[in-house]
Amino acid sequence: MKKTQNFWKELKKPIFVLAPMADVTDSAFRALIAKYSKPDVMWTEFVSADGLCLAPEKGKKKLLKDLEFEKKEHPIVAQIFGSKPEYIEEASRLCAKLGFDGVDINMGCPDKSIEKQKAGAAMMKNPELAREIIRAAKRGAGKIPVSVKTRIGYNKVELETWLPILLEEKPALITVHARTRKEMSDVPARWEFVKRAVEIRDEGKYETLIFGNGDVKDLDEAKEKVNQTGCDGVMLGRAIFGNPLLFTKQKEEDLGIKSHNSKLITRNSIIRHRLMILIEHTKLFEKKLTGFKNFAVMKKHFKAYVSDFENAKELREKLMQTENSKEVEKIIKDFINKGN
Repeated sequence: MKKTQNFWKELKKPIFVLAPMADVTDSAFRALIAKYSKPDVMWTEFVSADGLCLAPEKGKKKLLKDLEFEKKEHPIVAQIFGSKPEYIEEASRLCAKLGFDGVDINMGCPDKSIEKQKAGAAMMKNPELAREIIRAAKRGAGKIPVSVKTRIGYNKVELETWLPILLEEKPALITVHARTRKEMSDVPARWEFVKRAVEIRDEGKYETLIFGNGDVKDLDEAKEKVNQTGCDGVMLGRAIFGNPLLFTKQKEEDLGIKSHNSKLITRNSIIRHRLMILIEHTKLFEKKLTGFKNFAVMKKHFKAYVSDFENAKELREKLMQTENSKEVEKIIKDFINKGN
């Protein structure tokens, strides 16, 4: 995709994107999703701006591995976090140089180790620093757009004061996770505040896009949220687990795996199709990330792919004992060949 001042303006609304998720949206997973179910925009896992600037060669190499992507993933946004403007600027400049279409700043992560760095959700407690961070990212990013992902407040809803501060810095996009930091993911997302975010944006006559995020299970529900709130797009996260076709308009039954026999056989065909994608995912993980990430990272995906069908628990237990893609492939193919 040709780089412009704001590639977001080239996309048709509503826009549906894949959320940045630590140890999930790595280069292997993104390549798989880009092949089977391309969202309008992809996000990397979040990467430490401080680390990109200060880490020794070995640590920096690992962080840069998190920022690798394939051409088919465009448009793709690099998400970074940090609390030091000079490092945010340098990291944003690097992301632009690496060929990303945009840079996103994490101002919503509730992880305590991130907050100790005054980054992530802690940024909501320091509005002036948040302003500086956005300005620094813009300086570094140059011609590519800067966006922000945040929450509706820290200990309580603070949208009326927090959102205007961000809007005044004119980021290209603000993604609003519809919970406070205190709520984590322990309560249902409150999409009425996404609607309010849109109203605040419109009242101020800002051009910043507003996306909503939280508890959306599929594209149909995402479209409902757009209709209910007026937001420009929806970011989907956990719904992608075990569902590599999340962003396609096709259903698994439409991908050439229908059976002319019984519904049971059709169901089994769908399961086989999903399990074969799991094998592919595991091989991609090894190819791209061996030496950088432990194979155990894949096991959170096993739990998602292998569920809700007969003998799933037994298969999942076997897969959780594996240490490489060859073992995974053998176990799954044995399972399939036994008629499951």
